[in-house]
Amino acid sequence: MEIQTVGVAGCGLMGSGIAEVAAKAGCAVVVREVDEAALQAGRGRLEKSLARAVSRGKLDASERDEALARTTFTTELGDFAECDLVVEAIVEVLEAKKALFSQLDSICPAGAVLASNTSSLPITDLAAATSRPDRFVGLHFFNPVPVMKLVEVVRTIATSDETFDAAFAFSKSVGKTPIAARDNSGFVVNLLLVPYMLDAIRQLERGVASVEDIDKAMTLGCGYPMGPFTLCDFVGIDTLHKIAEIMFDEYREERYAPPPLLRRLVAMGRFGRKKGAGFYDWTKEGPVPLKL
Repeated sequence: MEIQTVGVAGCGLMGSGIAEVAAKAGCAVVVREVDEAALQAGRGRLEKSLARAVSRGKLDASERDEALARTTFTTELGDFAECDLVVEAIVEVLEAKKALFSQLDSICPAGAVLASNTSSLPITDLAAATSRPDRFVGLHFFNPVPVMKLVEVVRTIATSDETFDAAFAFSKSVGKTPIAARDNSGFVVNLLLVPYMLDAIRQLERGVASVEDIDKAMTLGCGYPMGPFTLCDFVGIDTLHKIAEIMFDEYREERYAPPPLLRRLVAMGRFGRKKGAGFYDWTKEGPVPLKL
């Protein structure tokens, strides 16, 4: 099947990015948010990203205008009725996602593919909320979507070959490099990355070294582009905590359990760079390690 019209449910950081790459690739895109305020915030985020691409010479102004012209913004789920593919990018809460997919199942054409951008929830649990588990797949993009090349294409035991192939081809068509992943919580990247970040927090709790020195050790000693605590702040402390809880619930292994310090940061509202403070203070000219 050929995917020409793409719906994106949710226009936060991930949803706006998915909408952007689909529109730039020539797809007609329908973006839906729950209310007008959230919709306008998402639209502004997408427009700002396109403007940044133009200013950096990565996109012509005419291409930006064409991408925006191909994008429809709405608060109505019914506007997904003509979509070939709908990608969900809402909050990482199982019941919220299942409720959305149950509604989409009754709105979207019988041949449409439903997909989730979840980073940690099993795709099977979401597909079970619909009458089309054979036409359900995981499409896990990475933040920031316009920049990051990888997409994890996740198939369940019920996903048809046609659906998987269509999702794989769609990922390529929007300029990404897809990989095939089994339906396990965390897929490939988070299955390996989350324990790394959590273990860095545990070593900090044990007094192995400071936030700054652990980050330096991993960047200078291992060649990583950023240290684990900088990465935690970019991912979002609250997001990491939620993913860890989901993965620990799935596997019941200690390496996925949120450390006490992570829970305390969430309780204090120190969610990372997006809130100005996590392991670092991001309100200064450069990130400054905070006392913990």
